[in-house]
Amino acid sequence: MQSTSTREVTELCFHGCCPTPFFTLNEADKSIAAKPRNSSAENRRTFASTTSSSLFPNTEFNNPDSLPSLQEAFDQFIRTYPNYTETYQIDEIRAQEYYNLSLSNHVCLDYIGIGLFSFSQLHNQLSLTYPSTSSSPPPLRPHSSEFPVFHLSYKSVNLKNHLLEGGNESRLESAIKKRIREFLNISEDDYSVVLTANRTSAFRLVAESYPFGSCKKLLTVYDHDSEAVDTMINSSEKRGAQAMAAEFTWPRLRIQSSKLRSMITSKRMISKKRGLFVFQLQSRVTGARYSYQWMKVAQEHGWHILLDACAVGPKDMDSLGLSLFQPDFLICSFYKVFGENPSGFGCLFVKKSAISILETSTSAGIVSIVSARKLFYLPEESSGTETEFEQELELGGSSSSNSFSGPISIQAPTMEKGESSTSVRNKDTRVKINGQKISEIEVIDEGSDLFVERRSTVIRRKRNSLVECRCLDHIDALGLSLVNSRSRYLVNWLINGLTKLQHPNAERAVPLVKIYGPKIKFDRGPALAFNLFDWKGEKVEPILIQKLADRKSISLSYGFLHHIWFPEKYEHQKSSVLEKRRCEAKENPGNKKKGKENLGIRVVTAAFGFIATFADAYKLWAFVAQFLDADFVEKERWRYTALNQTTIEI
Repeated sequence: MQSTSTREVTELCFHGCCPTPFFTLNEADKSIAAKPRNSSAENRRTFASTTSSSLFPNTEFNNPDSLPSLQEAFDQFIRTYPNYTETYQIDEIRAQEYYNLSLSNHVCLDYIGIGLFSFSQLHNQLSLTYPSTSSSPPPLRPHSSEFPVFHLSYKSVNLKNHLLEGGNESRLESAIKKRIREFLNISEDDYSVVLTANRTSAFRLVAESYPFGSCKKLLTVYDHDSEAVDTMINSSEKRGAQAMAAEFTWPRLRIQSSKLRSMITSKRMISKKRGLFVFQLQSRVTGARYSYQWMKVAQEHGWHILLDACAVGPKDMDSLGLSLFQPDFLICSFYKVFGENPSGFGCLFVKKSAISILETSTSAGIVSIVSARKLFYLPEESSGTETEFEQELELGGSSSSNSFSGPISIQAPTMEKGESSTSVRNKDTRVKINGQKISEIEVIDEGSDLFVERRSTVIRRKRNSLVECRCLDHIDALGLSLVNSRSRYLVNWLINGLTKLQHPNAERAVPLVKIYGPKIKFDRGPALAFNLFDWKGEKVEPILIQKLADRKSISLSYGFLHHIWFPEKYEHQKSSVLEKRRCEAKENPGNKKKGKENLGIRVVTAAFGFIATFADAYKLWAFVAQFLDADFVEKERWRYTALNQTTIEI
């Protein structure tokens, strides 16, 4: 049976789609919220102590039924973080644009990154794709990824020539690149960009084009195993590179600073051309954040810099200070829509002054964006004919075999002076295609509070662009402070709650949860790495936790922490902490030197996207608490077998 706390998650609404008292502060809460805000420096100093002292002080939870209710937990959460109520706009966005998550009761915590579109936007386009079948939208399929937005088409070109000569590019692809540049605040004067099939393809392209013949070293800074980085290392070593990796000190998993600095500044390197320094500002597994200064030190000692921004927060690029550090390469990725199959593409930015150092290669991975269908529409302000607009929107024309057609957005009707956004929404906004009126045309509520501070920029962009990336628009309108503050409150509340779960009736205190990397901390990312241990102290396999969570509609992932260095006083823990990566023989057949790298820690990971809610965090907490029941796994295995005539493999 579900625990009381678990059931309440499905019964209560935290998404702003119905009247709710959860954002109503009592008198005590109002007095807290009314206090003058501290300076940023003071907030950082007091955040951890406030979190620890205000959330479940001097409390341990020894069984799933001892957890406070969702309402009680939220009331305490708001008392601790009263400014969370300022992020209510994100709840409105979730209710209006990502209602698929509520319909499926889905908690999506299994990947991190930046989306392009909203579910509502894509669903409306899906209904337009089949206009003749019904006047109403087709049935919702919350987990379907078959949205008619765009596809990727591979190009048979090498990276250097493509950067120097350019290529046939549709107006659709050009518009998407332009929108991404604006979102990331990257100037076209400084960087060229190519689209890649995925993040791994971007890393491979750099590895196969970088001059490792003269710049021998490859130095990576990752606390976790990464397919993209492994691909880069394998490709570069085949071309003569000498791969090195930073190490992370147990138990806090901070960068082993003295060793990394030694590798960067080594005087044994006679040549000033050191090699490629691959750096991430934030771990996509543990949420650890690293100093910009490592890039500066590496640049001062002759390294080329590849900045991996794939795990950087949605608006953190605005504060990267690229004009100060100017990495030679920057890689990021975008998926289509949050809560769905995270398919999308990678973006490789190359500093224009660095193009000349690249070597020609035959590597694949560069792609074009291909429209999935044609969509003609007539903006109300148009003075052109229908034929002229159809010709204008035939993106790419007939100049290429990969001609692209169809913009991704539908232009909203223009609001006349004195007309409210509500009246515009209620207008008949249908258009005619082949003589038939098509409903479900999207209307942007430009008068909503969401766009008050940044509305002029957002509206101007929509009017001047062929593509509407509504997720990016929402993030731009919200801004860095709101997006980061919300995830900061949620992930730190969850960490505090997880550390309060203790096994009962044990001879010694046995915590249920072990957190890896930063714990409660103001300046940490929204990703979290942890493991669960039974009352005997034995680890529960991460893949089993992921499968059981999936049955509760909670999507988690798992990772492998590696390059862990044990100081002398912790050396005795090494054998009990480290484990071999699964399928070692299959991953590295006959490669004995990789043995050390295959030692690490398998972990469960959770990552909070920008529209995550308190209910999401609570539901994960309540699920993890189920493992306080010593028979929980056996009960779930029996139930799974009874319902599905199969077993969960451990």
